[in-house]
Amino acid sequence: MTTPEHQSPAPQPSAPESRDRVYRSASGLAGGVLLLGLGGWLGLDAIFTGHGSTPWLALAAMILFVPLVVAFTLRPAVFANDDRMRVRNPFRAVVVPWGQVASLRSGYSNEVITDAGAKYQLWAVPVSLRARKRALRTQARVESGGRRGGLFGGSVAGGLGGMDATGGAAHGPATDLGPARAETDKIMDELRELLKAREKAAGSQGEVTARWAYEIIVPLLTGAVLLAVLLAVT
Repeated sequence: MTTPEHQSPAPQPSAPESRDRVYRSASGLAGGVLLLGLGGWLGLDAIFTGHGSTPWLALAAMILFVPLVVAFTLRPAVFANDDRMRVRNPFRAVVVPWGQVASLRSGYSNEVITDAGAKYQLWAVPVSLRARKRALRTQARVESGGRRGGLFGGSVAGGLGGMDATGGAAHGPATDLGPARAETDKIMDELRELLKAREKAAGSQGEVTARWAYEIIVPLLTGAVLLAVLLAVT
């Protein structure tokens, strides 16, 4: 008679890592690509067809121009997960655990304020006053349509989120999507919700760290010095 063999328990799958949400400026990316394309075309043309000191001046200008454009257009991004947010600005990268965030403030710029009082601007989430005004106008039209629907009923009110002809709430943009908001304000709302949900979590504690972007600063300074020297000697 044989005894049954005890099988070892199957290994439990590890908890999935929290994936980053990435926020970037689409207009900034498009503008950066266009500027790099235009600058590269003009710079390479001057390098290969220029005479005298022109090729060297063009080379120095490109060494200065390329990292500068990359810093302010392609580089900025905000990465957020369940534990922290990482802010990549033109010349610095800052990691802020949610437990260290005092507030996320929106005014003429979007900023994260730490418990220590440090303030870091979110370059990748720029404020658009025009988009805010457009959202306010849209919301005003929706609300005025809802008020007309409440008085007269009918299909127009239903399409705008007012009362339908039977007196029930219509399913329109105002009820399904909430108040009209500018895109960057929606992003800040998402970050505030994540902060509220995770600021007390154990994995969201830690220290704020900041690192200078030497990969941008060094070539930028090199190009500036080289261009200044060439202009001085020509």
